[in-house]
Amino acid sequence: MRLGKIPIKYPLQQPPTFRWGPSGGILKKTFKVITLVAAATMVTSVAVAPSSMAAAKAKIKACLALDTGGVDDKSFNASAWAGAQAAKSVADVSYLAATSDADYAPNIKKLVDQKCTIIVGVGFLINGAIVDAAKANPGTKFAIVDQDGMDHGAKGDQYPGTAIANLKGLTFGTNQSAFQAGYLAAGFSKTAKVATYGGLNIPPVTIYMDGFARGVAYYNKVKSKKVEVLGWDTAKQDGTFVGGFSDQAKALQISKNFEQQGADVIFPVAGGLGGATAGNSMASHKSVTIWVDSDGFVQAPQYKSVLLTSVLKGVGVSVTSVITDTAKGKFSNTTYVGTLANKGTGLAGYHSLATKVSAVLQREVRALGTAISAGTIDVTK
Repeated sequence: MRLGKIPIKYPLQQPPTFRWGPSGGILKKTFKVITLVAAATMVTSVAVAPSSMAAAKAKIKACLALDTGGVDDKSFNASAWAGAQAAKSVADVSYLAATSDADYAPNIKKLVDQKCTIIVGVGFLINGAIVDAAKANPGTKFAIVDQDGMDHGAKGDQYPGTAIANLKGLTFGTNQSAFQAGYLAAGFSKTAKVATYGGLNIPPVTIYMDGFARGVAYYNKVKSKKVEVLGWDTAKQDGTFVGGFSDQAKALQISKNFEQQGADVIFPVAGGLGGATAGNSMASHKSVTIWVDSDGFVQAPQYKSVLLTSVLKGVGVSVTSVITDTAKGKFSNTTYVGTLANKGTGLAGYHSLATKVSAVLQREVRALGTAISAGTIDVTK
């Protein structure tokens, strides 16, 4: 809110005129009117301005209930927190981190008790706790990252689900940008083998892996090649998973196994576990890594020498948007869907490896993104 000009209404239709008395002085009656107008103006200025200024400075309270992995996971949680911080001009922001799924509901309860105006749950797995809290606290606004914001029943199997007035879903078509990454990986590979693995077998993870594999398949189709994808089977909709987002040792072993099978481009969809893969790429000199969620070149610069690109999820943008809308009184429970077209997902630059990606391949990847945005290429087939 900006403080506008305070209109002053004179008691006359026209500003007062001066009448001169016999001795050349202003008549007392007219002088009194002018004095009253001036006084009224001063009173209006003193009484209205401070309250308006206070309103202009008022901020809402925006709180994040993070997933496991910590706020500095260089990926998912970090992006959400950065998005909240970008809204600090309209909101006082804070977060609570989870060490396991047992922390989800208690953390949300703490944030409700702290009288947060809006609570953003970060991650697919926190959805059940967010849905329960939203239903129990209709006076509080909620949002959930990587879910549609619907009540899918106690078992989460009722679709399309029931909308909740105070809960907004923040979802992302990351299979679009992952499709580009798969095409890029296939064109970049020297061994004709690329790989992907996930943290958990859940939709926000597998959507990346499936898009990546289908991008490789599309490359094979248009180029008449036979690049193989390790770690994901599009027909079975299953693949290789760590079993969580914190087991660095297992992520490292999976990465080494892929290299031993000949993969020279690896795409981990496991949050901060991408560091284990990138670190291995640096040590082995046998592969490059594609980062996930955020731009790894910026978030994890220690790995920049082996980062081919990053498949971006606009978590931060969506979190900033829902907090800002809430502050403006424009909160809506309409589900947000981030796409290539609205920049809710995308492919980062090639940074340190730009000179190793041919100009032809770079143009083809850009053209692919344009075609996906236009709807002329279906990334689900």
